[in-house]
Parts: sequence; structure tokens; C-alpha cells
Amino acid sequence: MTKFLLASVLMFTPLVTSADVLILDEVRQVERLELPENGLSKADVESRFGAPGQRHAAVGDPPITRWDYGEYSVYFEYDLVLFTVLNAGQVVEKT
Repeated sequence: MTKFLLASVLMFTPLVTSADVLILDEVRQVERLELPENGLSKADVESRFGAPGQRHAAVGDPPITRWDYGEYSVYFEYDLVLFTVLNAGQVVEKT
């Protein structure tokens, strides 16, 4: 039983290691991108990054608004950026 458990762990170790490297590469690439930062106003975002491709209506209380750009979406609480999220598959340069 112990040999089976050890063999199973060793068999899946390379998969976990490669996934960790991919995530680290993605984080490093995101850090190099210029994206709207937390605390910027809607006017600041629009002046620096242009008009969004789509603006979604506010939802909830406090109101959360989403603006979609080509590679990312910006979420606002009232008038200020909460966070910016990259769309799936937009980063990861193969190096």
C-alpha cells in the first residue's frame, strides 16, 4: 500500500510543478501590463484607457458597475475602481 501511495504521488508531481510555473509566469506578465488601478475614478480610467467596449448597468448595494475592455474588465464601486480582471486566456506568453 505504501509503495502504491508513493508511486501515485511521484507520478503526479511533475503536473503540479508545471502548473505552478505557469501561474508564476502569468502573474509576472500581469505585473508588466498597464491596467486601471484600485481607487481611480471612472473619469480617470476613461481618460487614460479610452472608452470601454461595453458598459454594464450597476448591480446591488453598494452599486457595482463593470466596464469591458478587449483584454480585461474593470469593476467599480460607485465611481471608484475596485479591481481589474483579465479575461480568460489574455496573458500567458509562451517563453
